[in-house]
Amino acid sequence: MSRIRPLEPPYAEEIQRSFDRIMKGKEPLLLFRTLATSERAWAKFRNGSLLDRGPLGLRDREIVINRTTALAHCEYEWGVHVAVYAKHAELTDEQIDATRNGGLSAPCWSGAEQALIAAVDALHARATLDRIEFDRLREHYDDDQVLEILMLCGLYRTVSYVANALDLPLEPTARRFPAAQRRSPALQEQS
Repeated sequence: MSRIRPLEPPYAEEIQRSFDRIMKGKEPLLLFRTLATSERAWAKFRNGSLLDRGPLGLRDREIVINRTTALAHCEYEWGVHVAVYAKHAELTDEQIDATRNGGLSAPCWSGAEQALIAAVDALHARATLDRIEFDRLREHYDDDQVLEILMLCGLYRTVSYVANALDLPLEPTARRFPAAQRRSPALQEQS
C-alpha cells in the first residue's frame, strides 16, 4: 500500500472528469489517485503533463521517459510506460531492456537515439549537458525538441521521486524491470 492512502471511488465529480480525460475510461493509476488526495498537488501535476502531442515523436518521448525513470530506479513509472506505450512507440524488447540495463552504446540505438540517451544520462548524473553533449543533441533535434527533452527529464525525475518515496506498489499490468544481472556498469555504479 502507498505511504499516503489513495482516493477510493466514488470520486468527486471534478476528480472523476480529470481521471476520465487522462485514463480514457480505464481505472486511474495508483499514482494519480494518490496525488489527487491533494488538490494542489493534483492540479500542479496535471498542468505539468507532457504526454500531449508535443514536438517529439512518441518513440523519442518514451525513450527519454523510460531511461529517466530507469536511472531513478522507479520501476513503478518505468513499468507503466513500457506497458502502455512501448508497442505504439515501436520499441523492441532489446530496446526496452536497454533503457534499464544498457547505455547509449547498446547496438540497438540509432545515432539520434544515442545522443538522446547520452543527454538523459548526463542530466541524471550532473543536472546539465556539456557543450559536446548539447551539440550532439542539436545535430538531431531542433530547439523545441531539445526543450521538450529537458522538461521530460525533469518532470519524470520528479515523478520518480514521488512514486519511489510513496513506495507505490507496482500496477498489476505494468512491466517489471529486466533481470538485475544484466544491468550495465553505469547503472550498477548509481545503485
